[in-house]
Amino acid sequence: MDIAAFENMVPFARHLGIQLTSVTADEVSGHIEITAALCNNTPNVHGGVVMSLGDALGAVGAFQNIPDGADGTTTIESKTNFLKMAAQGDILYGVARPLSRGRRLSVWQTSITRGDGKMVAQVTQTQLYL
Repeated sequence: MDIAAFENMVPFARHLGIQLTSVTADEVSGHIEITAALCNNTPNVHGGVVMSLGDALGAVGAFQNIPDGADGTTTIESKTNFLKMAAQGDILYGVARPLSRGRRLSVWQTSITRGDGKMVAQVTQTQLYL
């Protein structure tokens, strides 16, 4: 998937500044720079930004595995474990890998780390093929 296709598929991700690094059927990676606009008042990154990074990367992975006859994919369940904080100026890196790929559903797990390699969050989501 090229950048233009990603931006058309997930315009909200573009709005946040999420950038794809690598896309295959088995792994999707990307990153986001944490700006002041993406933080709460502490100034730690807002949890919704972390969740959005995981959701966007998992959605791209699901789309890369879309079965014949499906028109698209949508998240039907998502769980995020927040493990460490990230703050303004950090770059978050996400890597999404499939846990299961079926005809109707796929499950993706995205590990999100800071630039220092510390794990910030683990996102697990279920994607439904439409």
